[in-house]
Amino acid sequence: MRVRVRRVYDPPEPEADGVRVLVDRLWPRGLAKAAAGVDEWPKAVTPSGELRKWFHGGGGSPEEFRARFEAELAAPDAVAELARLRALAAAGPVTLLTAVRDPAASHAAILADLLSA
Repeated sequence: MRVRVRRVYDPPEPEADGVRVLVDRLWPRGLAKAAAGVDEWPKAVTPSGELRKWFHGGGGSPEEFRARFEAELAAPDAVAELARLRALAAAGPVTLLTAVRDPAASHAAILADLLSA
C-alpha cells in the first residue's frame, strides 16, 4: 500500500500521485479546481470545523488534536470512507492533498498513518 502526503499547491505528478484526494474541509484559497488535479474530495475524513477552530485557536497539543480527530474518524460515514480509501491504496498509489504548510505535521499525515495500518 502506498499513501503519501503532499501540498495541494504543488504541481501534480501524474506518474507518482495515483489517485489525488483532497483531505481539507475547505477548498484551498487561490487554487483553481482545474489546476489542482483533485480526483476526490471526501469530506467525511476531514477534520470538522469545530476541531479546526479549536486547534488553530491554541486549544491544545498535537497529541490532543490527533486523539480528537481519531474520535471523529470513528463515525460510521468516516469509517466507510476510510475503508474505501484503503481499498484504493491497495490497488495503487494514493496521494492525500492538503493546503497546510507542513503536511507531515498535519491531519493528512494522521490519515496516511491510519490508511497504511
